[in-house]
Amino acid sequence: MNTPGKVRMDKWLWAVRLFKTRSAAAAACNGGHVKIDGVAVKPARAVKVGDAISAQTGDICRSGKVLGLLEQRVGAKLVPQYFEDQTPAAELERHTSSPVAPGFHRPKGSGRPTKKERRTLERFWG
Repeated sequence: MNTPGKVRMDKWLWAVRLFKTRSAAAAACNGGHVKIDGVAVKPARAVKVGDAISAQTGDICRSGKVLGLLEQRVGAKLVPQYFEDQTPAAELERHTSSPVAPGFHRPKGSGRPTKKERRTLERFWG
């Protein structure tokens, strides 16, 4: 594969699958959620091999190192060739442990809620 000389930040973030769309990557850059060596960057900034990147993607802050440049999105199995993920395990664990709503549980596939269950839900969620 022919490696490009320089790549835009938003395009690279999309290509290594940190963001679902390139526009989402650009919005994160414009919002100050993407940093290189602690400095916020714009979407058009060129990425270099060896850059330390941190990006706020949803609830977690992903951090890592640029290992290679690419302009086209690659499969998930090929991402480790271009991006070394250095996100702390505690950060990833915080994302996977989702809080369960206390006091109310509906089994999946149990159908439409009854009027009583709906009112309980409305009281709980306000």
